[in-house]
Amino acid sequence: MPKVYDPIIINKTTVKNRLTMAPTVKFDFAGADGKATQKHIDHYRERAEHGCGLICVEATAVTPDGRFGPIHMGLWDDSQIEGHKQIVDACHKYGATMLIQLNHTGITSNPECGEAIGPSAVPVPAYASGGVEKLSRAMTLDEIHNMQNSFVAAALRAQKAGYDGVQLHGCHGYLINQFVSKKTNLRTDEYGGSDQNRARFASEIIRAIREKCGADFIISVRTTGIEPDIATAINIAEEYVKAGCNYLQVSTGIEEWKDPTLKEEGEPYNLICKLGVRFHEHFKGRIPVSCVNSIFEPKLAIHLIENDLVDTIDFGRAILADPAICEATLAESKIAAGDSTVSPVPFIKCFNCPRCQYGPGMPHKCPAKLKKDK
Repeated sequence: MPKVYDPIIINKTTVKNRLTMAPTVKFDFAGADGKATQKHIDHYRERAEHGCGLICVEATAVTPDGRFGPIHMGLWDDSQIEGHKQIVDACHKYGATMLIQLNHTGITSNPECGEAIGPSAVPVPAYASGGVEKLSRAMTLDEIHNMQNSFVAAALRAQKAGYDGVQLHGCHGYLINQFVSKKTNLRTDEYGGSDQNRARFASEIIRAIREKCGADFIISVRTTGIEPDIATAINIAEEYVKAGCNYLQVSTGIEEWKDPTLKEEGEPYNLICKLGVRFHEHFKGRIPVSCVNSIFEPKLAIHLIENDLVDTIDFGRAILADPAICEATLAESKIAAGDSTVSPVPFIKCFNCPRCQYGPGMPHKCPAKLKKDK
């Protein structure tokens, strides 16, 4: 069985261990120009310094109108490359493999940034419309192709910045997820209808990135694990893999379902984590699969990896609270394997606040981080 500290090959890149950092947006770090700042560099470097094997830099806009807000980081312009290069160089110094998540918010675009556009004209979620009832605008074929080109251009900039690969944001209700979901994709052309057609938007992006960035470049998709069910979500992911995706990181999508934080009897992980486990069962031996959500302690990370339930685990809130959780997990795994030269590593556990204090409007108020920094 694999160990947490074992390396893993993703495409042609050797990742030094099985611990990864999930993409989590830092809403107050960037300026209106969308450029990476010293805050970003320091933030990601600290996670690399504490032993994280793979870091996926936060959702980064491929066009100015697809941002979460006016100070959301981007890769839509060559002038933004240098800041990303500094992030990559700072983290490569500690041996971390570096991906960046590329995104467009689609029908949930911040109205200060641009129009709500998507595969179809559907109601815009209240949180993105300021509580005003309105419909998104359906994209024309030319707009779809131009948007795909924007994703590819951003991937090329990421490669120039030194990233080992990119991740397409295909879940959490954003544009790629909107094409996948039957709730938001009502099209009757080649981008709507069948599972294959609804996956076409992202699949064509993957193929174009592969052509432009080469065989060695990692292409990951953070994909929805249930849309509207697991079988359909796996069919969608199959299209991504056929197109050239090297790595699936599984989370949730638009579909509403029973409380995803629940656990099934006898399982220490919740239903969101289980989506990754189910995908791993399906894709095992073909491409690596990760899981995410509420992995707050080394014990659970070790259980998921060392029982061969997934290939990697994504730390989100836990690595925000204290990046030392990576060192603690690696140490605990080695101690369990009988390595007497290793000592336990202390870390401060995520408080699992009802609303994460790293979220929008509440920067730098994480109680675990504040405790750590004292």
